[in-house]
Order: sequence, then C-alpha cells, then structure tokens
Amino acid sequence: MSRVWKWNRPVTVREVLEDLQKERSIAYTTVMTVLDNLHQKGWVRREAEGRAYRYEAVSTRAAYAAALMNDAWSQSDNPAAALVAFFGMMSEEQRETLRDAVRIAQGPETQKPTGPSELAVPAEGTEPPENPASAQDPDGR
Repeated sequence: MSRVWKWNRPVTVREVLEDLQKERSIAYTTVMTVLDNLHQKGWVRREAEGRAYRYEAVSTRAAYAAALMNDAWSQSDNPAAALVAFFGMMSEEQRETLRDAVRIAQGPETQKPTGPSELAVPAEGTEPPENPASAQDPDGR
C-alpha cells in the first residue's frame, strides 16, 4: 500500500516490482498476489489495461490511519483511559499536532441565530412557523 499511496496514481504490478527491486529481490508473482489480496479486501480498485491491471488506492493513507485508530479505540472497555494512555505516549510535537487537528475538526465557532429566518426551535407543544418558500398554491405547485 505504501507504494500505491506514494505515487498517488494507478500503478501496475511491474511498476511496483521494479521499485521494490531497488531495495531487495522479490518475485513478480509475490507483488501480483499482494495487490490481488489488497483488491479482494477492498483496499485497492483495479482496472484492466491490456493484459495487466492498474491498481489504485480506495482511500488515503490518512483515512486508513484514522480507521485503525478508531477501531482500536472502539474496542477498548475504557475509551477515556485508552486516550489518556495514548496521549501519554505522544511527544510534545505530536500533542501540538493533535491540538491543531481538534481545532480544525471543531470548525468555526457556531454563531447564534440573528433573525426570524434563522434556525428557530419552536416551543414544546407548538407548531413550527410555516416556511413561505415551501408553501404550495391550491393546485399543489
């Protein structure tokens, strides 16, 4: 997956093989089997190109890492304790990155409605005011 993510484009078995062979000896069939397994697991999609396939990642490396973290966290019997332990393992730089990510995820501060056309919650037991834009004429238009 690292090679597919690194190139960020559809790749062939031959391309991955040639890149891996710069570091170690590996068989074509090994790379083909791994990419086929990744396809069967839904990690990559493939499209035929002549007698070969081009493989492309289904999601980003960041989405994959997030899914792993979410899976690990959701399996904990005490998620708060798991997070505290995880934060304790982080460097100060990682904690700062986490703080930045939380700020981004929270988005801009929510503003209070300023007028009657804003999202107003009707009092309990009352009907919401009619939206003139959704009103229909007698003919149903």
